[in-house]
Amino acid sequence: MPQFFSNKRLILLLVGVILLVALISFTLRDRQASLPEQIIKDTVGFGQSIVAKPASYITGLVNNVDDLMNTYEENKRLKSRLEEFGTLQAKVNELKVENDKLKDLVDKKDDLRNFNPIQANVIARNPDQWEEKLNLNEGSMNGVKVNMAVLTSKGLIGKIVQTTPYTSQVELLSTNNTNYRVSAVIANKKTEAFGLIEGFDPKRSELVLKRIDSSLAVKKGDKVTTSGLGGIFPKGILIGEVTKVSTDDYGLTKLAYVKPAADFSMLDHVVIAKRQSIAIDGSDGANTDKSTKTDGGDQK
Repeated sequence: MPQFFSNKRLILLLVGVILLVALISFTLRDRQASLPEQIIKDTVGFGQSIVAKPASYITGLVNNVDDLMNTYEENKRLKSRLEEFGTLQAKVNELKVENDKLKDLVDKKDDLRNFNPIQANVIARNPDQWEEKLNLNEGSMNGVKVNMAVLTSKGLIGKIVQTTPYTSQVELLSTNNTNYRVSAVIANKKTEAFGLIEGFDPKRSELVLKRIDSSLAVKKGDKVTTSGLGGIFPKGILIGEVTKVSTDDYGLTKLAYVKPAADFSMLDHVVIAKRQSIAIDGSDGANTDKSTKTDGGDQK
């Protein structure tokens, strides 16, 4: 008997295990849930739904806030990239314009057989003399001298009037200096008409070409170039195009208005024409250099 009672706990454990296995087998079997099971499942499901909805709401709210923060950061990055793109696009456009101008200068350089070109950049311009003078980054150390002609890829703009070792100053054709003259020629199919660029009409923004022989045919659209006779400006540099022809105050010679080929208001890259011989007294006419021709033309 004592041994039986000592094994009683073991027997109860075995019976419990058997009942548990039987209960598990019973619940896993395909059958209709009993009423107590239904009540328990419904209660548990209702409790789960009560807990799940706030948890789902909070989770969704956290995710929305996280998405909003991510969107904000992404928007900042995109704005930064957009600003960088705008800056880059502006630089690309600027480089493209500069590249086109340099290409034009290179093409122009191939045609300048009567002088050695010196490439230069505009470094300063006085607002009070915007249409009269400008400064370049090339000076006497680079071979620049007074009275050298200055041009762009479009045409003539002026000449050197002052130099330092590393800079030089240009007086433009649009200056109001009444003593500034350029010997020019109007070439057409019929004849060549010589004259002098004497002054600039600010109302028309055009050069004034005077002293044209009244017997010569000059018409609107004719091209005006340097004659090369004065000794300063090389021959054949485009000055502009005739827009109007009339007679002078005395009716003895013709007068023409010339639209400049170059834009004097927007200048950055220019070419300085280094001739083998130039006027040394500053005039393209009363020339003391015997190696060059004189015509009483350009004078400063």
